[in-house]
Amino acid sequence: MTADLTGRVALVAGATRGAGRAIAVELGRAGALVYVTGRTTRDRVSEVGRPTETIEQTAELVSAAGGTGIAVPTDHLEPAQVKALTERIDREQGRLDILVNSVWGGDHLLAFHTKLWDLELADGLRMFRLGIDTHIITSHYALPLMNRRPGGLLVEVTDGTASFNRTYRENLCFDLTKNAPHRIAFGLAAEVKELGGTVVSLTPGFLRSEEMLDHFGVTEETWREAVAKEPHFAIAESPALIGRAVRALAADPDKARWTGRSLSSGQLAREYDFTDTDGSRPDCFGYFEDVVFGGKDATAADYR
Repeated sequence: MTADLTGRVALVAGATRGAGRAIAVELGRAGALVYVTGRTTRDRVSEVGRPTETIEQTAELVSAAGGTGIAVPTDHLEPAQVKALTERIDREQGRLDILVNSVWGGDHLLAFHTKLWDLELADGLRMFRLGIDTHIITSHYALPLMNRRPGGLLVEVTDGTASFNRTYRENLCFDLTKNAPHRIAFGLAAEVKELGGTVVSLTPGFLRSEEMLDHFGVTEETWREAVAKEPHFAIAESPALIGRAVRALAADPDKARWTGRSLSSGQLAREYDFTDTDGSRPDCFGYFEDVVFGGKDATAADYR
């Protein structure tokens, strides 16, 4: 990819691991200055409980890729911390061109195939806080800075396209949490339109995050070994794919054509002609729609 984001300033909220980390690194690879935030640092571990992934590491990866990474420990549920973060960006850079809301950290709360009345209510309500409130708080404080210049980009990262999420996600609180970013993007697109901003919701496919690799007991190099346990993992994609999707969007002078829409990493890979790290272009949602839900006689290889 040749997208050049030199001189652009980005904030990736929730960049400790997974999609957020990969997005930050790819923005750095294009030359951007990237503020990376999260709750897990080298001195403190969040409720996610994964001490080996920190925002300091992410910032170092951004810089190693060719950009400038700046780690700022931030709990995006605390308005005062987010306000201080955006004031710092304004003080140090005077601009914000790209805002990525990738805050989540609720996978440990998930209980799939569980009726609402059997859920741990506190866990369900915590999902709303982690996956919805954080996004609203962050946008509230960051958008005034981004809106100073036309051409800003806000990406609401979620799980599943709006179309895919018409299928029930087997946990009411998770379902609501992962559908909310689509409506946030739709509403904010209308609010920033007159200011020249672009807002989209964006999802990866079946993501080979650090946590998912650990779940299957594989690495990024050996991930195909997990297909024996979970056949649908054959369509999985590395976090780099969604990172490259945001990089391509941010560099597109005509990105406003996407505003208000629900997008996927695979869709943008086809649109902007980039691939995953292995040279493939996985179409996760096409595979699920046609094969898993539609019964088509095909394999994941036909959708890579």
